[in-house]
Amino acid sequence: MTSEVTLWLTTVATVEDGERLSKLLVENKLAACVTLIPGGKSTYIWDGKLEQSNEHLLLIKSPARCHEALKKTVEKHHPYDLPELIALNVTDGSIPYLEWVAEATL
Repeated sequence: MTSEVTLWLTTVATVEDGERLSKLLVENKLAACVTLIPGGKSTYIWDGKLEQSNEHLLLIKSPARCHEALKKTVEKHHPYDLPELIALNVTDGSIPYLEWVAEATL
């Protein structure tokens, strides 16, 4: 069960974008839960220039069977040209919670 759950990370520029994307993923049952953490600051190189941006982190909890649809949905509806989308496999956790993630999604 635990190897089937993934924690996805993405960032957005506004809380409104984060709320919109979170609702889309949960309403379409691609994620059981999305946690929006406001107030981060990212530092990166873009188009050869050092950038710093205020961003908000989304923690997306989803089972493996939703991966392809989740990726396509985020890529289609994310406001960035190149959205960060990183998957971390869950190797352990609360079994009842991980079962809920599986039951709450497609």
